[in-house]
Amino acid sequence: MPVSSASVQDIDRVASALVVSMPALHRALDRRVDREFPHPRLPEGQLALLWLTEEYEGITVREAADALLMKPNNVSALVSQLTELGLLERRQDAVDRRVAHLHPTATARQQLAEVRRLKETHVAHALRTLTDGELGALGSALGALMSLTRHLYPATD
Repeated sequence: MPVSSASVQDIDRVASALVVSMPALHRALDRRVDREFPHPRLPEGQLALLWLTEEYEGITVREAADALLMKPNNVSALVSQLTELGLLERRQDAVDRRVAHLHPTATARQQLAEVRRLKETHVAHALRTLTDGELGALGSALGALMSLTRHLYPATD
């Protein structure tokens, strides 16, 4: 595991800036998308589950709960809500009929793709306003941000 030689003050400063800036970036992007997305906004938990099932098609409720750091009964409730909305399908496992595999519907896929396009458009527009140095710094930081995310997630082995 790599260990940084940065000072405690430098690490604290970066941590503080990330804690403030990441949620603000997320909120700003969500607000822009909300103004243009023609469908009702889903609660955060439902959205997280839909994004997850799109990425890991066929995931089970237990696997989704582990990935989302939620209790299986709470994920099961979200599955029921999304199923009623026609955005998620439960398909029984061929071997163990008690296990359901989750699949986004065609409607969900279309809406998720629309949200992704809107977000990418807004981020690309904002990136075009940055200096070459700022853009380069962000590009260089992407790997580190992805690594940071992995280190913040608890081990699920």
